Amino acid sequence: MGINQWPAQERPRERLINEGAQALSNAELLALFLRTGVKGKNAVELARDAVGHFGSLQGLFGASLQDFSAVHGLGAAKFAQLQAVMELARRAIGEQLVSGHVLSSPQAVKEYLRLMLSGKSHESFYVLFLDVKNRLIETCELFRGTLTHTSVYPREVVKEALARNAASVMLAHNHPSGTPEPSESDLLLTRALVQALALVDVRILDHFVVAGCQVHSFAEHGQL
Repeated sequence: MGINQWPAQERPRERLINEGAQALSNAELLALFLRTGVKGKNAVELARDAVGHFGSLQGLFGASLQDFSAVHGLGAAKFAQLQAVMELARRAIGEQLVSGHVLSSPQAVKEYLRLMLSGKSHESFYVLFLDVKNRLIETCELFRGTLTHTSVYPREVVKEALARNAASVMLAHNHPSGTPEPSESDLLLTRALVQALALVDVRILDHFVVAGCQVHSFAEHGQL
């Protein structure tokens, strides 16, 4: 049955307007984005199938164009639209961090990093450069690796921090196929970066590890 044949109070669009977006399921929210279904499936059913195919929203958002298009009813146009929506979300949270004191919005930082890192199929190492008022100057992906490993060079991190006149930094990387708990090599790398950046009077405020929807903070666990 098409959604337009549902009782008005049960349709996703009307429910969102009347009850708020938080009242809708993942499939209903995605259906509003998809707008239409395919033959034999309405938009909600297509959305439910898509989430089921990838195992989660994170899996769907992180899918490559090839994998995304493998689901009947999805394709390049929907992929481009979804990527645009996700980038808008990243930029909106990024604006909040640029305009305010980063340390006063730890949850916003974590949400920002989830959007940046959780869908990647390879390890990436990001640095958030901050000014003397702990406002975000820029976020940069400095190193990119494989599914399980990224080579990080402290000298390059120092050089990039100096180039932006950063007073402090936050580090972040992802574990695409693991848990958010840092490995021994993560801990050793962080200590090396703390020492290298201290030589140029740049502090590391935190190091985050992102794995799916989970974010581990070194600062919160006393690991800095």
